[in-house]
Amino acid sequence: MSVDQLKKEKEVTIRWLHFPLHPETPPEGILMKDLYRNRDREQSKAYGDHLRALMAEAGLSYNKRTRLDNSRIAQELGAWADTQMAGDDFHYAMFRAYFVDDRTISDRDTLIDIAGSVGLDRQEARNIIESRSFSAKVTEDWNRAWENGITGVPTFVAKDLFVYGCQPYEVLLRFYENLRRMQDQES
Repeated sequence: MSVDQLKKEKEVTIRWLHFPLHPETPPEGILMKDLYRNRDREQSKAYGDHLRALMAEAGLSYNKRTRLDNSRIAQELGAWADTQMAGDDFHYAMFRAYFVDDRTISDRDTLIDIAGSVGLDRQEARNIIESRSFSAKVTEDWNRAWENGITGVPTFVAKDLFVYGCQPYEVLLRFYENLRRMQDQES
């Protein structure tokens, strides 16, 4: 993935911010066949093909999903994971669980299993989910996204610069270089 290449080659720190892509999704999720019931089949296929092509270009696996999950609790667990050493690993495992393995990321046991799979303490993960102790952090991230007009993921933000969507390495490198120039001008 291009962001991983940038992290290897440059002194870059990535901080995950959570985003409400579909906050209206009920806790139990929505079956894709119900969500897109009124969408033209050819339009749906074209969108799916486009998404698969973008994922392939970014070097990401992607599989057909059967439902749209409410990701709020997963994001809260991700906010906690970011305070641990396995934050990036957790986010990548969540991506794989949802977009490749079609796992239900709104299911608490699934989330605890994913957390444990990357070395996070399962009981602590359960406590985080039950206490909702990272809810305020996720709400803060959602508000920041709305205030900045962010409408999709991923979005790379630094200072007043934004790069939207999954981008090739060269685009992220230009983003990084522009930030460095801005930093040098401020010094």
